[in-house]
Amino acid sequence: MRLSSFISFVGFVMLIAASYCPLFRPLHIVNWNMYKANMPYGVVVLIVAVIGIIGIVFMQPKLVRLTAWISLALVVLFYVLSLLKIHYSFNFIPFHAFEKFMERQIKFKWGWWLLIAGPVLALLGTIYQRPVYKKPIPLNEIE
Repeated sequence: MRLSSFISFVGFVMLIAASYCPLFRPLHIVNWNMYKANMPYGVVVLIVAVIGIIGIVFMQPKLVRLTAWISLALVVLFYVLSLLKIHYSFNFIPFHAFEKFMERQIKFKWGWWLLIAGPVLALLGTIYQRPVYKKPIPLNEIE
């Protein structure tokens, strides 16, 4: 396995593992992973990562590059949507101070670091190019 393929493989495996890691801690009671926060979205991220691994196994660099970009876009979109959901989920409360207090009770956990690092590693693996082989100059042509 080439180094670039291995880096992409590690990135996709890290993305799959990060989807099971704690991402949120609402009200300091439980930890939520991607599937507890939004099950269909987590399944889509999982499928994209599996397709990326299949592309690595069958040596399809264009498919791996496409799935790496899609997985990065999905993670960024998930982060933005999480921020929006936290911000707007307590709008029904008429007291502004209590609404802000409830927003502060939802904490982001360490799983976000893995969730971002996975697609970035997969993308770095697709950007890394193998050096082009240069034909050596024969000794009789060197003057």
